[in-house]
Order: sequence, then structure tokens, then C-alpha cells
Amino acid sequence: MKKIVAMTLSLAMLSGCASSSADSANTSSNKEDGIEIGLCFDSFVIERWEKDRDVFVDTASSLGATVNVQNANGDVDKQIEQITYLIDKGVDCLVIIPVDGEALTDVIKTAKEKDIAVVSYDRIIPNADTDLYISFDNNMVGQMLGESLADSGAKSVVMICGPLTDGNVPMVNDGFYSVMNANDIEILDTYYCEGWKAELGGAYVYDNLDTIKQADAIMCGNDDVATSVIRALAVCQLAGEKPVVGQDADLPACQHIVEGTQLMTVFKPVSKLAEQAAQLSVQLASGEDIDVDSTISDGKYDIPYVATEPVAVTRDNIDEVIIDSGFHSKEDVYMNVSEESDENE
Repeated sequence: MKKIVAMTLSLAMLSGCASSSADSANTSSNKEDGIEIGLCFDSFVIERWEKDRDVFVDTASSLGATVNVQNANGDVDKQIEQITYLIDKGVDCLVIIPVDGEALTDVIKTAKEKDIAVVSYDRIIPNADTDLYISFDNNMVGQMLGESLADSGAKSVVMICGPLTDGNVPMVNDGFYSVMNANDIEILDTYYCEGWKAELGGAYVYDNLDTIKQADAIMCGNDDVATSVIRALAVCQLAGEKPVVGQDADLPACQHIVEGTQLMTVFKPVSKLAEQAAQLSVQLASGEDIDVDSTISDGKYDIPYVATEPVAVTRDNIDEVIIDSGFHSKEDVYMNVSEESDENE
């Protein structure tokens, strides 16, 4: 299990009061210097990315930086083109959610040669010696998915994962495998959804129905895939009979949990992650050293690493974790559940 990093950032800043702590982040000098950060997204196909973007931009702006947001729409060549544009523009820091991390090594090298700080956001960029990797503890995410299925009594599972071009997928899978092995749970099949295309998860169910029927449960790489899988299970009259797990706490997943068709999701507090990433990116852009307590290997280099701890969400704690925190409203989560059935839970 990876270490959870203790950050030396002020609590006031982490609670969203960055403007009141501006002096500690050299905000006034940032405004004079015109700090600019390039924020490069894989795509906005996954629901959470818009939340990451909004919190990051708001936090960076409160610290006096401007953010140039780029969206590659899942096209790695387009992402390289966008990163090159930002390098030529002379941004002070690049924050990248890579389409395919391995394909970005050369363009990241160009950025480093021009003294532009580079942050791997949520997904690691391998062999690139970035200035920071900030994400959730992906091994722990996989363990949580596995433990939920083990607790359900499953003895065989199917894995419908994200693409291996996403460096987080092997990390999540490693955590999941550790629980499967410890509980003698058989993995009947593993499928990878190219480009995080959720519809491929549903197509897998239709195309491999015999395997699905043999499996006791289904592990999905994220909630978008899980939603597609659950829809296919419903068509096959299997929804609710096969425990399904995912991650990200998307609204449809939370609705499925209270409806009984999804067993659990892993909630990742993206607001906290995006706030920390923005604060540290402004520091890097300002030429400051960052103070983190852990490193991780990107395959070739040991780089600074910040890991945020995820939370397993089930029907038992969804109100506390999701609704009370304001991540989703009660009205939205329980939209398809009658008041009578809710009271009887």
C-alpha cells in the first residue's frame, strides 16, 4: 500500500480560503509576473474531469495565476500538438492528464529543456522525470474494489477495465489482484475498454454472456463503464443479480447503489486533489521548491508524489460520504427510489 502524503500546506488554503493566505504562496508576485499554467486534459468523457477543471482553475486564479485549459478529446497526437503550443507560448507550468503517457516522453523532454515545470495529474507519465505526480492511491482503489466483492461472497469475477494506456489501470489492477489472490477468487476474464469508451463495457456483456452468467461479480474500471455494464445486465435480466463495482462516484453510480444494481463505488475527493494540484503547480511555476514527503518511480526516475486517500461508498454510507459532503444532492441520488422504499432501508 502506498504512503498517504502529509502536505505542508496551510489548512486555510486547503479549505478553499486561498485568497486569505495569498502571501504564503507569493500571490502578489505571481500577479506581477503573470504566472500562466497550461492544463491539458485527455478528454471530458469521464464525468469527474469537469469538476477537476473547475476547482483547479478557481484555486489557481485565487493565487494569481491564469490557466489555459486544453482538451485533446482522447487523441494523443492532438494532445502533443496542444502541449507543444503551450511550450511555445511560454507557460510557466504544464499540468497534464495524459491520453497515453508513454507517447508524451519526447514532448515533456522539450518542456523540461525550456525550464517549464511539468505535473502528472492523476495519471503518471512514465520515464519523463516530471516535477510532481499527484493522484489518488490507485493501489488502494483496487484493494477497495476487491474487498467489496470478497465481502459479497464472490468466488469468480470478470474484470472490465480501462485502457492500459492509462497508467493508473495497472496500479488499480495490482491492488485488485492482491485481494483476489488472498481470497482465492478466480478471475474468469479481463477486458480493457479502449479510450475509456464505456459502451465497450456493455458490448462485452452482450458478446460474452456465458462468461458473465458464470461470474459471481463484475469489477469495472470506472463508474461510466459500470453504468454501461448495468444497462446491458438489465437487458439480459441480470441487473442486481451480479454485484458490480466501479470508481469515481458518478451520479448514475450513486443512483444504482441506492437502487440495488451496483454494490459500491470508490469516491475520490477531487476537490481536495485539484486544490492541492493547483497550489503546488503555482509554486512550481513561481520557481519555488515544493515540500512533499514521498516519491514514486515513473519507471526510470524517482519523482515527488502526492497521494490522496479514496473512500469506499456503499448503500450504508452513501448519505454521509456523498450527500452530506455536497458531492451530489439527495434529490438526485434518490431520484428513482420511492420514499417508502428509502424509509424501509
